Amino acid sequence: MKIKNLLSIVFVSVLSVNTFAQSNLLNAKTPDEIGKKTPAQLISDNDKPLPYGYVHDRDVLMGKTIWEFIDIDERINFPLYYPIDTAFVGKDRRSLFDVLLKGVKSGKITEVYADDYFNTKKTFKDVGPSLTFIDTTDAGKDEINNYYDDYMSGRKVLDKQFIDQRDLTAQDISGYKIKGYWYFDKRQGELKYRLLGICPVTPEARDIGKENADPIELFWVYFPSIRDILHEAKAFNDKNSAMPITFDHLLNSRRFNGVIYKEENVYGDRQVADYMKDNSQMQLLESERIKEKIRSFESDMWNY
Repeated sequence: MKIKNLLSIVFVSVLSVNTFAQSNLLNAKTPDEIGKKTPAQLISDNDKPLPYGYVHDRDVLMGKTIWEFIDIDERINFPLYYPIDTAFVGKDRRSLFDVLLKGVKSGKITEVYADDYFNTKKTFKDVGPSLTFIDTTDAGKDEINNYYDDYMSGRKVLDKQFIDQRDLTAQDISGYKIKGYWYFDKRQGELKYRLLGICPVTPEARDIGKENADPIELFWVYFPSIRDILHEAKAFNDKNSAMPITFDHLLNSRRFNGVIYKEENVYGDRQVADYMKDNSQMQLLESERIKEKIRSFESDMWNY
């Protein structure tokens, strides 16, 4: 009976420590105090992402780099997409795109690259033209033509109603591309996964609202460098709002659905679509074949 009571006390203690959704919600006297941890919480808090264990190169018996596409239209991937309108949610709830973009803009995220091999670095200034598009409307062009001399001399300034400005937001995201490494750790005898990079995929700001707009890779971020930032940002937990999931935990535990679109290969890491042309069904089957090949390696290790 004493052991049962002791376990109950330990469980309640752990639950109270781990309940970090909207800190101080029940004790706040003003809305500004919601989300701010009390001094006692800060002292006892050890809220850091779980560090990766050291893996020696000799312990990697097999390894394979793959690229996947996460379609945010799938229900299981909704926590990465929503909320898209931040006007009606609390300050603690943001989409993954908002977290990444804010980090790049503020300079907290520095490991930003133009390619998935992390060769060419990018800055927010380089990303800017894809995020905002400003142009003169047809009515504005007619206005300038009618009063050309006045506009050229500076006597008139074009009104805002004649300016078309489009800003890329979380609502326009098509999905995410991720790069990861599957490896068999012979020391622990199991197949493991390590996420290496993530990239928002979206049409450019100039193509927002257009049908059949081609999405682009906005920027690639080296994932291990942003784990602390993603750990501070929380994804919504539909089953229990008192226990939100950090984006770091969500991605590392692979709580999403992704389709393999490329694996490292002898053909210069060509994509599945390059040799399975114009056949979506065959591309999906090839993606499953690559996935099964990785799975089979682990099971084959225990067959002699």
